[in-house]
Parts: sequence; C-alpha cells; structure tokens
Amino acid sequence: MTACRRGLIALIALLACCAVGAPARAEGVGPLLIAKQGYFFVGGHYVDLPDGQFTAGQIYVEYQIPKKRRHPYPIVMIEGGGQSGSNFTGTPDGRDGWAQYFLAQGYAVYIADQPGRGRSAFVAGAYGKNALKPAKIIQDQFTAPERRALWPQAHLHTQWPGTGVIGDAAFDQFEAEQLPDLLDATLLETLNREAGAALLDKIGPAILMTHSQSGAFGLVIADARPALVKAIVGIEPGGPPFYGIDLIGAPDWFKNGPLGKPWGLTRTPVQYAPAVSDPKELSIAQQDKADGPGLVRCWLQAGRPHELVNLKRVPQLMVTAEASFHAPWDHCNAAFLRQAGVKVDYVRLEQRGIHGNGHMMMLEKNNLQIAALIARWLNTALPAHAAGKTASR
Repeated sequence: MTACRRGLIALIALLACCAVGAPARAEGVGPLLIAKQGYFFVGGHYVDLPDGQFTAGQIYVEYQIPKKRRHPYPIVMIEGGGQSGSNFTGTPDGRDGWAQYFLAQGYAVYIADQPGRGRSAFVAGAYGKNALKPAKIIQDQFTAPERRALWPQAHLHTQWPGTGVIGDAAFDQFEAEQLPDLLDATLLETLNREAGAALLDKIGPAILMTHSQSGAFGLVIADARPALVKAIVGIEPGGPPFYGIDLIGAPDWFKNGPLGKPWGLTRTPVQYAPAVSDPKELSIAQQDKADGPGLVRCWLQAGRPHELVNLKRVPQLMVTAEASFHAPWDHCNAAFLRQAGVKVDYVRLEQRGIHGNGHMMMLEKNNLQIAALIARWLNTALPAHAAGKTASR
C-alpha cells in the first residue's frame, strides 16, 4: 500500500469519526441533539368487514425528544384537512419546519397523522368515501390566493416561497403531499376525539397544536381530557361558529353556508353548563353588523350563553394570518369561545408586524418568525412550563 493511499484511508476514517460525533444540523435553528425518537400507533379498534377483521380509528404518531429538554409538556401537532404531519417537519422549499424549531427550543414533539390519512391506514369499509382536492383549489386557497382574490384580504398574500402555481418547484412539492380526506366530517371528528384522548392517556399532559380542520379536534380532545390538555395553540382553527361561509368574491364576498357545526365550533357534543342535550337548545343569532371591514357577521349565542365547562380551564392561543381565507371569520371563533367562558388570546399577525401570510403559514417564508411568537406565548401562558420543570415523557 502506498503512503498516499494510506494517508487517504486515514483521512476518510478521521472524517467518519467526526461525522459520528457531530450533531445533525437543521438549517435555520442550529444543531438538533435528539435523546430519543420513534413512532407508535394509538387508538383504534377491530372492525368486522366482509373481508375479515381490520383495525380502524388508529393514528400514527412519530416523536422526537431533545437531549436538553427544557419544557415539561410536549407539543402534539395535528394537521389540517387533506394534509399530513409533514406540514410540521419541513417546508416545500427545504427549510426547517415548526417541529425542528420547537425541538431546538427544548420541547418534545409528537406529530400525528389523522385517522385514514397518511400513515394511518384508510379503511374504506369503516370510513366511507374520501376525496382529494384538485391542484387548482390548492392554488386558490393556500399558495396563490392573490391571483383570484376570492376574499377581501387575499391580495395581501406575499409569503409563499415561490409563485404558488403548478410548475413552480415549491408548489409541486406541496401538491405532491396532498392527501384524500374523509367525506364524513362528523365521523372524522369522532375518530380524532377518541384517538387524541388515547394519545394523551399514553403520553400524559401535553400542549395541542391544531391547524384549520383540526381546530375542532383540539376542542373535542380537550373536552374529553381537560386535565391532560395544558394549552391549545390553534392556527386558524376551524370555524366559523355554527354556519359555514361561502367565499364568492367581490363585491359581496360572503354568503352563509349550511349549519355545519351545530355545537358551536364542533359537529359532535361538547359539555356545556347549563347542560345541553340537543344543540337546538343553544339559542343563536347573527350579528346585525360585522365587527369591521372585510369581516363576516358572526353567529353567536343569543341571550344568556351556555359555558364550555371543560374548556374553561384550558388557555388558548388563536393565530390568524393577514391574507388567509380565515381572516374574515377567525375573530368569530374567538368571540364564540370567550362568550362561552374560555380564555383565548387572539392574535392577528399583521397587528404584530407580521405581514403577507396565508393559511399555510407554517410553510411560508417567515414560518420561524411565527413559531417564535407562539413560543413566547407559551412561556407567558404556562409559567411553570417556562421554568423548565421536568415531567415524564
């Protein structure tokens, strides 16, 4: 063996040794030192179908626990409609996601795929039909809403990393991760309540982070396990209360849709006081006048409101982006919860100097700036949590 070759082998060995000892780096948040990571399935049950027994209702959960854990409560991230947990683990243009950010902040992070979505098996005989949104709708709602301006704030959108249309690299990556959604929305809410409660029973007290469709799921999970939900971070969470909104563009902009959430912000029962056995017992009315320009008229409880007894003890942060299709109605969600006795801190990003975001803010160019805002709120809302007291996994 020549001296040159021996030197090359030694150099390769040295580089390999250094690579083993070096922490993996996440561009944007610095080194990530992981003490443990893995996955499990939780929830679900066997169902008897014509072809045999199958497991349905389960969710896939992957987790990472940082080496230096500075916060006792893990964050459970639940994706919105048609998405998977990948929304939190990176961005379509290859930047760090919120999972990396909160790991770097010292949080344990659990990321779920909803029942029938992603790595949680779709069981047609138990779930019924599902559907996938066409790319054109993805463009109009999420990545390039400024092109059609179907709601008053859409033209303000500037933060998507690219053109947001078919053929753009970041859009094509985002479109590739879209998944079919269960058409039975009431069943999906029920499945998520059961699986989410089972997850908390397994891991203990946690913070729920929801997005869009899963906003309702965070509420029903907290209603089922109020002692185990320490806070809810709702990123444009579901809604609006009671009746849906059709976005029809200028000049009228909005039209009332059907009664989609008869229990207020959920399709399934939640605990009220005075008790409500039938959602028709909730007296509701629509505002005569919207709270401001470009906003819908909210549907709220009329007369003496019923209170959401299990949710009153759970602090909530609700975040709305400046240019999202949720911008016209998210204030109604906050108003409804406050009327029902729930503590909600409602943040419109433009009022904090954060401009141009759409509904998929966790993927947009300034996503880590928004994550930092959330982290500051958690440290304020949960003082003991901010102090870094230890807790079980």
